[in-house]
Amino acid sequence: MTVLYLTFVVVLIDQVSKFMVKGGTLPLLNIHIQGMDYGSSINVFGDFFKITFVENPGLAFGIDVNETSKLFLSIFTLLATIGIFFYLYKSRSEKLIVRVALALILGGAIGNLIDRTFYGVFYGYAPIFYGKVVDFFNADFFDFTLFGRTYDRFPIFNVADSSVTIGVILLLLFHRTEKKIETENKLDTASTVESSSVTEKIEETNSTSIQIENDQNSNGKEN
Repeated sequence: MTVLYLTFVVVLIDQVSKFMVKGGTLPLLNIHIQGMDYGSSINVFGDFFKITFVENPGLAFGIDVNETSKLFLSIFTLLATIGIFFYLYKSRSEKLIVRVALALILGGAIGNLIDRTFYGVFYGYAPIFYGKVVDFFNADFFDFTLFGRTYDRFPIFNVADSSVTIGVILLLLFHRTEKKIETENKLDTASTVESSSVTEKIEETNSTSIQIENDQNSNGKEN
């Protein structure tokens, strides 16, 4: 499944970008990144788009959950990731765009799963499965309300969130289209088969009628 290379690239970009924002030390590679101060921002396109370092203990796009739900969320994400992988494996005969969509979703799921599972241990602030997801893309869009909370800016997100969102959109657009085309093809095939069957029956009936007529003519001549 070559689309898994895309999954790997998504995970790699996601984790490298988070490491650059949060900072940290990798002793084996002799790498140390200072990172950003929590809550600080770097303007990219003025106030419209910034890099802002925050950590999210809950769902994607800054949707928070309580401590009791955090372990359940991490385990659910792990199981969902495994499920997506097996679904991608079963869909290996699907169109490329569908497999690409699934690979993007899988990459995003793995990216955030790494944060939730290991970041607490790696950075020394929480046990396994209780880590926080690093978010940093901060964009200013129209005001909107989500789950009873009003936002004057789009919730801060990361590469993994973006990958999942793009994958879901592609899946909704193209998987539905593929199913529609497949259904139409089946209907066309069924219609063709039915038409062929009717034609064969008509030809068979005509042949029988001609045979009966010929037999009657032969009998008439003999008489």
